[in-house]
Amino acid sequence: MDTPPTSVDVTRRRALTVAGGVLAGTALAQATYPAFAASASSADADAIVVGHGLAGLVATAELAAAGRKVLLLDQEPEASLGGQAFWSFGGLFMVDSAEQRLMGVKDSQDLAWQDWLGTAGFDRGIDDPAGQDYWAYKWAEAYVDFASGEKRSWLSGLGVQWFPIVGWAERGGGLADGHGNSVPRFHVTWGTGPAVVEPFEKKVRAAVAAGKVTFRFRHRVDGIVTTNGTVTGVRGAVLEPSGAARGKPSSRTVVGDFELRAPVVVVTSGGIGANHDLVRQNWPARLGTPPKFMVTGVPAHVDGRMLAITQQAGGRIVNPDRMWHYTEGLRNYDPIWPNHGIRILPGPSSMWFDATGKRFGSPDIPGYDTLHTLGSITASGYDYSWFVTTQKIIAKEFALSGSEQNPDLTDKNVWQLLSRIWQTPEPIEKFKKNGVDFVVATSLSELVRGMNKLTGDNLIKLDDLQRQVEARDREIDNPYTKDVQVMGIRNALTYVGDSLSRTASAHKILDPSAGPLIAVRLNVLTRKTLGGLQTDLSGRVLSATGDPVPGLYAAGEVAGFGGGGVHGYRSLEGTFLGGCLFSGRAAGRAAAAATAT
Repeated sequence: MDTPPTSVDVTRRRALTVAGGVLAGTALAQATYPAFAASASSADADAIVVGHGLAGLVATAELAAAGRKVLLLDQEPEASLGGQAFWSFGGLFMVDSAEQRLMGVKDSQDLAWQDWLGTAGFDRGIDDPAGQDYWAYKWAEAYVDFASGEKRSWLSGLGVQWFPIVGWAERGGGLADGHGNSVPRFHVTWGTGPAVVEPFEKKVRAAVAAGKVTFRFRHRVDGIVTTNGTVTGVRGAVLEPSGAARGKPSSRTVVGDFELRAPVVVVTSGGIGANHDLVRQNWPARLGTPPKFMVTGVPAHVDGRMLAITQQAGGRIVNPDRMWHYTEGLRNYDPIWPNHGIRILPGPSSMWFDATGKRFGSPDIPGYDTLHTLGSITASGYDYSWFVTTQKIIAKEFALSGSEQNPDLTDKNVWQLLSRIWQTPEPIEKFKKNGVDFVVATSLSELVRGMNKLTGDNLIKLDDLQRQVEARDREIDNPYTKDVQVMGIRNALTYVGDSLSRTASAHKILDPSAGPLIAVRLNVLTRKTLGGLQTDLSGRVLSATGDPVPGLYAAGEVAGFGGGGVHGYRSLEGTFLGGCLFSGRAAGRAAAAATAT
């Protein structure tokens, strides 16, 4: 097992990797394809981009800006342009930002790199060019540099703005060099996911108007075409026109076929989150037995098809067992896609119990360590867990992930946003009223009856639950405690951002004035693929031998957000959209350089 260098050891290596790596990769890309000019007359475009999500839009925008003609393909209709990013909360990981400094947060590139290494846990050949983590580690270095440097100014120059209070996600709850964010780094985009997509959609639509980009909606790629070992295009099926709204399943009826030629193909097709069979197939033993029931955090078209298709063209898939699924999923009472789940983004105060009513210990605290808690849930032998909380807590601490669940932020409605100060956000109240996973009661005995009725298994025993809740409540009497979760609450309240908007004042769960009592059944929610196609720093897809597959690039989730696994085993959050932006930009620029004549 390799031992990752410390932040002190990597300065020279990082400089060589970031400053030289991308330029060297671009030069190699240009040298790899000397026959581009000769084959241009027989091509349908200079480049084909497969997938019109965020990474695909960014890559296409870069290619078009360099004067390349691009075909942008997707199996979905135009309504789904922007892909999963449109539905996101718009969180972006940034380091030492103006927003952090406004909140009194002291961050640095070294601290962020320390957190990234402690979270990622790279252990699969970071010093071996054949290792699964070799390029992932290099992408991580480059990405932390990007997040610490030009990321904010680049996006700000495109008109992107952020809510001034920085969120503190994945707090870790362990040692300084272990998993988690040492400081708040989750920057919520003003306008959420749609506002992240918007500038790149505008660039691409302008390129369409200028004749540089052609949309090919309802074009499902079934194969990547190679000629003499070089990628020369794609083939597939044309699906019937669809009027399906964004996120709704679209028809898979085939009305024709196609084959399109280009010297460069960029795959940006996303992950596997809606394909539960593929999720279970790749589920790692370290996370226990995969749940029999899960809710789905992405639309049905996020099916992972392009991974195997690209592998058949010579690409190497690495780290397929690394994935990111949430533990706080709700069944959507008003679903958009099949089995639609919504995630609670919790503050630190709700008590967390397994299905039998046993309280989880550290680090299984709301907002601390997603994958450790996932393993604890599967180890319980059940597919779900419980929050036991109060109205006072959910009013301030509950947020729902997704652009559609945050109309104040998405619509940039300042008055509606300010109303969170004196009332529970309307989407939360709607879920409490209409969602099947909520139990509301005026006493603990009534709550337990409701919990057991909801699941139908009578696993929760009143005496046992009351003992644990009362024990926790006794720890509130002093400003110090041995209860790790109460320590976390007090720690959160020292951060002005949490005390203003994300953490309720410390109080007893059984305090009637904080009521009513609320129990929330939490389901496992599928979301992100952390492994994928291995790529170098130019986004070129690598083969099993470590050599680039000529003409083939990948970016976004299908590439593990860069290198086949930039996050390693776990995420610091706010890094998925950012990974699409960064890897899409790198692949687009490198592909443009490779097709220069």
